[in-house]
Formats: sequence, structure tokens, C-alpha cells
Amino acid sequence: MARVALTLALGSLAAGSLASCGPKAAGTAPTDYRAFTAHYAFNITSEPSPPYAREKTVFRIRVRDKNSSQPIEGGEGLLYGNTEDGSGKVWDSFTQGQAPGTYTATVHFVVANNWGLALQFRKDSTQTLEKVDTWYQQVLPERAATH
Repeated sequence: MARVALTLALGSLAAGSLASCGPKAAGTAPTDYRAFTAHYAFNITSEPSPPYAREKTVFRIRVRDKNSSQPIEGGEGLLYGNTEDGSGKVWDSFTQGQAPGTYTATVHFVVANNWGLALQFRKDSTQTLEKVDTWYQQVLPERAATH
């Protein structure tokens, strides 16, 4: 009897867990991009996610030491990118965030398109800049104005 009760309890727990993993509405799931260089590990998110053309997009970049997982404070970085067809370019240097090892970069995508983005980072000015491989971000069309 105890075995049957345990089986039913585990089945209910599994069903509830699966239900909570369902698909999210378009544009509501945060995009978390993970990237690595020789010495650093990055978690990169944007707000809004996905970005819209002609709107401010804030990228939050969490930087950790690749081996120790300790946050990297006081670093220098740059986020930059362009469209596949060369019709637009964006860039911004990192600003120190509130949480340890976090930085922000703010850009305005001028056109809806597939954008190739990359970043460079170093712990301090005595270190070499390390580049993250290019990743691609779909930027959605401009939202209709609500007045």
C-alpha cells in the first residue's frame, strides 16, 4: 500500500513539473546566452527579450572567472554588432552593474534584422582583451506607437 501511495505521489509531482515547463508566449522568455573565452565565463541577457527595432535594449552581462567562478569586478568591456547586410551598427562600452561581476551595455537597434553581436572584455588595463565569438540576435520590427 505504501508503495502505491509513493508511486502516485511521484507521478503527481512529475506531472506538475512537466506542466510548469510548457511553452511561453512569444517574447516573454528571457534569452540567456552563455559564452566563454580563455579566462572568462559570460551570461548575457537583454531587456526587452527579444529586442525591438528603434527601442532601447539593455544587455546585462555577468562575468565570472572561468576556473574559480568568482565574479570579475572593475573590468572593461565593449558590446558591438552589425546586421548581416551591413545596414546597421551598434556598440556600447560596459557600465558597472549593481551586483558583483555584472555590467550593462545599452544599444538602439535601428532596423529589424538578424544582428551579429560580439563582446570584448578584460579584467583590467594590464590584460589583453578577450573576444567572445559572434552570436546572432533576431531583432523584431518596431512596435506600434501607443498614444
